[in-house]
Amino acid sequence: MKKCIYCKAEISDESVIDFCDSCGKGVWGEKMLNAIKENMNRAREKGDLNQGSVGDAVFKKEPDSFKF
Repeated sequence: MKKCIYCKAEISDESVIDFCDSCGKGVWGEKMLNAIKENMNRAREKGDLNQGSVGDAVFKKEPDSFKF
């Protein structure tokens, strides 16, 4: 289990955000929190969420050359 960066409450390891819903609503409001979670979930599905992470990251192969 991860812990919320604000209140230290336990949150799921599968969560795309590092804070609990209660703190997220308090900081950004419900509509913005929902937008953040939706965008973060989409980024995870596309494989973009862990860019820049150190560890077990999965890297996409870049094309060998570009044509203009």
